[in-house]
Amino acid sequence: MKIYQIDSSARKEGSTSRALAKKLLNKIKKPEDEIIYRDLDNEMVFVSGLTESGMKIDKKDQTEHHKKMFELSDTLVKELKESDIIIISAPIYNYGPPATLKAWSDLAARIGETFRFKPNGRREGLLKNKKAYLVITSGGTKLNSEEDFLTPWLKFILNFFGIDQVEIISADQMALDYEKSIREAEAQIDKIKV
Repeated sequence: MKIYQIDSSARKEGSTSRALAKKLLNKIKKPEDEIIYRDLDNEMVFVSGLTESGMKIDKKDQTEHHKKMFELSDTLVKELKESDIIIISAPIYNYGPPATLKAWSDLAARIGETFRFKPNGRREGLLKNKKAYLVITSGGTKLNSEEDFLTPWLKFILNFFGIDQVEIISADQMALDYEKSIREAEAQIDKIKV
């Protein structure tokens, strides 16, 4: 099995979402599993300067930024396609996703690679038979409340890619009771059957 772990917190040291994702990884991985790790805070680029829709720019018209953008996009798509299990850790920033996670989704959304349009115009995700775990943390936002724009968006994006097995581990409202939030998140991890 290939496990794809993606961290998106802007904090390197002391990040709760990163620590919980590592605990989850240690819980589910087997000795023979291959781990693909991506830290979005290290190298994410943003989609910009497009001349037409659908992440297409003729090679002769590509700037250095475009070349870097497409190279990273190709890598992210390959990593997603090759993985069996995906772990995404994400803190809720100002009620939504970290900018790097949104950038990751924009680069991973490639027509004919991660999704396609059917003749009736409906979209179909092409990444089938994968399981995703979302490790979501927040300071004050209650998970799945009307103020949480990260969790439903991220689930939608994964479903859009064809990934419909999504399990959530959350440590939300940590500013109210940090120890309780961590205990509950660790209990959710402990209950996962592997």
